[in-house]
Amino acid sequence: MLNPLASIARRWTPSPRTLRRAALSAVVMSVLIIVTGGAVRLTGSGLGCDTWPKCTDDSLFATPEQGLHGAIEFGNRLLTYVLSAAVGWSIVAVRSVKPRRRGLTRLAWFQFWIVLSNAVLGGITVWMGLNPWTVAGHFLAANALLTVAVVTWHRTGEGDAAPRPRVPRPVRRLSWTIVITSGLLIALGTTVTGSGKHAGDSSDVPRMPWDWTNAAHLHAIAAWIVCALAIAMWLVLRAVDAPDDTRARARDLLVVLLLQGGIGYVQYFTGVPELLVGAHMLGSSLMWIAVVRLALSMRERPLDTPAIPAQADPELAKA
Repeated sequence: MLNPLASIARRWTPSPRTLRRAALSAVVMSVLIIVTGGAVRLTGSGLGCDTWPKCTDDSLFATPEQGLHGAIEFGNRLLTYVLSAAVGWSIVAVRSVKPRRRGLTRLAWFQFWIVLSNAVLGGITVWMGLNPWTVAGHFLAANALLTVAVVTWHRTGEGDAAPRPRVPRPVRRLSWTIVITSGLLIALGTTVTGSGKHAGDSSDVPRMPWDWTNAAHLHAIAAWIVCALAIAMWLVLRAVDAPDDTRARARDLLVVLLLQGGIGYVQYFTGVPELLVGAHMLGSSLMWIAVVRLALSMRERPLDTPAIPAQADPELAKA
């Protein structure tokens, strides 16, 4: 007896456009859940629901007594179901491709397990009263989901052959250096958040044990390093005459870094207002997408093309 996924795959084959859109929906929802999660913290609604998985000990839903904070926190929880639907749609579409692409299917399922584990981590964060370390872990897990979603989206436009390099090895190594330093930049950003004033609820929420100004300065140094590497990549790609799309990815990263850096400095010197912090979180997601897409553009996996059926020789047909 076929399982539901196999049954759907037996009856339906998505078009390449449908497949790409399904994978992209998971990327979009991954970014949205990061931004709305930030909105929960920035509005002081992190404990708007008293417990997890229920919103109160007696109610699955937010109650009128919890006010706006409860509605915001519960609304973010509901978005997890929308995210799960997007990931589920991606899984169904990937599983239904003909011929079956097992590697791509594993990537899609990996998203599901990250969503599930991060939902549990979010619950633990509530139980621990918004401990800054679990908040940071919750955010980094959301970025792990975003990473896998972007890779899945990219892979839907490729074949399953072994990857072929498109640029020299030193350039590829530089791209991975950018990935590593950008990941460190995001991680350092959580130390700024964890020691800063936007704790997510009341002033009683614990903070990381260092001065947030020093954490911000270290975060800024990492940002300048990423910018320097991105500029070097843009110049190197022009020097080695890299493919146009790869050079475009480097340009996109530079643009995002410029905007993100501007927002970062403005928010620092204006007392980190909530709206700018939210914009900075969105910029962080867009920067990470640009970094991952740049790294992926360094190699290619040609799409499989069906063999052309053998044709009868017209001269032999006349004989």
